[in-house]
Amino acid sequence: MERYAWKAIVHDGKLIEYKKRHDEIWPEMKALLKSAGICNYSIWNVGNELFGYYECEKGADYAAKVQSESPIVDRWNEYMKDVMTMEMDTETGAQPQLKEMFYFK
Repeated sequence: MERYAWKAIVHDGKLIEYKKRHDEIWPEMKALLKSAGICNYSIWNVGNELFGYYECEKGADYAAKVQSESPIVDRWNEYMKDVMTMEMDTETGAQPQLKEMFYFK
């Protein structure tokens, strides 16, 4: 199973709102992530930095393709842009994948 990690920035004073929106994530967004083969998804923060990690049951390329083609993801990104900044990969339309530097199993 491929793993995927990304990073972003929460706008000053918006961390509580960011957390609230994820606590209330839309059912259709959850369904989309599941259909993309995304599982074990977690998001962490320190200060204004966010670090996201998930596993891709159908591969990272497939997960990125499903997300980049989804109007649900487009709506979610629009909904979130007032609380966070995330640079998107121009090739995949998804979050730029961090390069793995170490893995211990």
